[in-house]
Amino acid sequence: VGSGDGNLYGIDIRTGMEIWKYNAGRDITAGIAIGEGCLVVGEDQIDQLSTVSGSGPAYVFYFIEEFTKAAVELGFTPDQARMLVEETFLGASELLAASGKTPADLRRQVTSPNGTTMQAIAVFEQANLHELFGRATAAALARAREIAAGK
Repeated sequence: VGSGDGNLYGIDIRTGMEIWKYNAGRDITAGIAIGEGCLVVGEDQIDQLSTVSGSGPAYVFYFIEEFTKAAVELGFTPDQARMLVEETFLGASELLAASGKTPADLRRQVTSPNGTTMQAIAVFEQANLHELFGRATAAALARAREIAAGK
């Protein structure tokens, strides 16, 4: 990823962490991820990359945090809730990675008509989760641009 400072940066899209930095005429200063999980984009997309993959792990951790609180409210102990939610996210992520299917395809595959999952999805849709994601990422992008401008 170009940064405008004469360096190239690599971001691990699975973790949002900087995995390498290259300064023209010098050696790479950290390890390079090879294969899936490393994405190189043009400098014109660095702020968008930061918004999605740089901040993305925090978004996922926040969802896990809130889902865990909801599980506790359903009567699970904090340890039980943590295990259930973390394993659910891990399993779903592994299935997504291994299946070659889209998240929407997998969601439809595991959502029974008129079942419990469908009821929960309906609540997410009524809350306009898509619009909320749009607002959240727009706010992160605006802040990334402010930071880039030195504000």
